[in-house]
Amino acid sequence: MRRCANLALWRIFVMVSMTVTLVGVAALLGVVLMRGLPALGPALLFGDVSPLAAMTGAVPVWDGIWPACAGTFALLMVALGLAVLPGIGCGIHLALFASPRTRVLLGLAVDLLAGVPSIVMGLFGFTLLLALRRTVAPDASTGLLLASVCLALLVLPVLVVTTRGALEALPAQLRLTGAALGLDTWGRLRHLLLPAAGRGILGGVLLAAGRAAEDTAVIMLTGVVASVGLPAGLGERFEALPFTIFYLSSQYRDAVELQRGFGAATVLLVLSLTLLAGAWLLQRVLERKWRGVPPVSPCQGTSEDIR
Repeated sequence: MRRCANLALWRIFVMVSMTVTLVGVAALLGVVLMRGLPALGPALLFGDVSPLAAMTGAVPVWDGIWPACAGTFALLMVALGLAVLPGIGCGIHLALFASPRTRVLLGLAVDLLAGVPSIVMGLFGFTLLLALRRTVAPDASTGLLLASVCLALLVLPVLVVTTRGALEALPAQLRLTGAALGLDTWGRLRHLLLPAAGRGILGGVLLAAGRAAEDTAVIMLTGVVASVGLPAGLGERFEALPFTIFYLSSQYRDAVELQRGFGAATVLLVLSLTLLAGAWLLQRVLERKWRGVPPVSPCQGTSEDIR
């Protein structure tokens, strides 16, 4: 009887927790969408400039958030380009090749890096800029590259941890199967282990992209501004949606500007959903390509998953 009562209480606790979480998320999304959807339209993105002229850069956009969208996309691509290969490579090394001592030391370093607040990472980027000015690059300034480097360091632990977890969750029988087939270490990694852990690794890339797209503290100290137009280069300042939302919500002068802030927040949500959909499509493509090896997530590591 006591065990049944404890089980019933646990189920009630789980249901209440799920309800609170779902209600909180629904309330947050509801407020943003109710205030932001009416603001969506060409005027929000391009102002009074024609969409074609704005997207090609023929006419600068000063009253829309299109430069912020382009800056966010450029920032995301550069940051992921700097972080994905080192992050996945470090996760592979920790899961498969590192000695116990190296695994402990490198894992501790990754954990410490994961605990660094984003504002501290922004201060690191600003300090790095000052050091460059005083040494090898007197003309260095804040810009897209500096912000991307800091964001890459910020999301690197996510990639390392998810890649390591996805590979360590694979059953030992899979590695033995590769050896029995005559595959060397890199052959097993390429043809068996990475395809099987692809879902977990893609999940890590998605998490890293989401954090890089929404972070504000890092870019505030490393190059973002309120109005500068389309990104002109890696060393130039840029606009980004997170800072645009922060600026409009804290400095708005009338209800129209506040409405633009909610519209920018809605666009950022749409961007996050687009990343999610792209990751899902990529996952399906990889599953079709490696049809013989079903994907294994970090929470799925039983031998029944590998046929």
